[in-house]
Amino acid sequence: MSTPATTYAHAPQSGSRLPEKFGGAVLSAYLVLFVIFLLSPIVIVVMTSFTPGDAVEVSFAGVSLRWYRRLLEYRPFTDSLITSLVIAALATVLAILFAVPAALGIADARSRIAHALTSFLLSPIAVPPLVVGLSSLYYLAGLGIGNPFVALLITHTCVSVPYVLRTTIAACRNLNPGYGEAASVLGASVWQRFVHITLPLISPGIFAGALFSVLISLDNLGVSYFFGNATTTTLPVVMLSYLQNQFDPSIAAISTVQMLIAIVLLLAVERLFGLRTLNA
Repeated sequence: MSTPATTYAHAPQSGSRLPEKFGGAVLSAYLVLFVIFLLSPIVIVVMTSFTPGDAVEVSFAGVSLRWYRRLLEYRPFTDSLITSLVIAALATVLAILFAVPAALGIADARSRIAHALTSFLLSPIAVPPLVVGLSSLYYLAGLGIGNPFVALLITHTCVSVPYVLRTTIAACRNLNPGYGEAASVLGASVWQRFVHITLPLISPGIFAGALFSVLISLDNLGVSYFFGNATTTTLPVVMLSYLQNQFDPSIAAISTVQMLIAIVLLLAVERLFGLRTLNA
């Protein structure tokens, strides 16, 4: 009795799992090395901020908070951190006010004008920050805006709008139009549909864009470098100026504080919406 050919076709081959196991081991090792490569600079900076010595180095002789006390004693650090937080918060609010209506208007549009408008509003992401800062300096000077706080707020808002717009457009395109139609049938006005249906559904996208906006604003140097004065400037500019004159572990301490702010914001996103919701 002859054996069907399919029996040999589906028969397990000895040793076929060895390449799979080897490939999985190589991939796992690559991922571990990649994570170590990403986290090593962060860990070194945090460890350096607790060094008791004067040199910028990882010390195993002990732990000290002297460089965090230095942050409180050096007023430019604290003042610029407060300025950065205020600018980031106000710029994010203004970016939401500009980006959300724009996203609602162009999310469902398929015309060339809508695509061109979307590309224009997202263009600050592609333009180098130094170019944005330099061009904004000449433009705002031509308009007669000499207040450094107002100039910083305007430029940071322009840089923040694309991040809020991009996530909000994605959230708007995932909306089920049936919800709004059902609300209209039940007699809801346009404002009621927006407040009770549209806004709650797109709020994860808005909050995700706001998170990116705050983080980008806090870490922005290329735009902030062209604005500000001795009393009104952002933290990255003060850090750069500090490094030009002296180099000590207080830079690592203020960098650790910046990372803690980012971690707190990420935990707030996870607490309010959950990262899975934002990815969806």
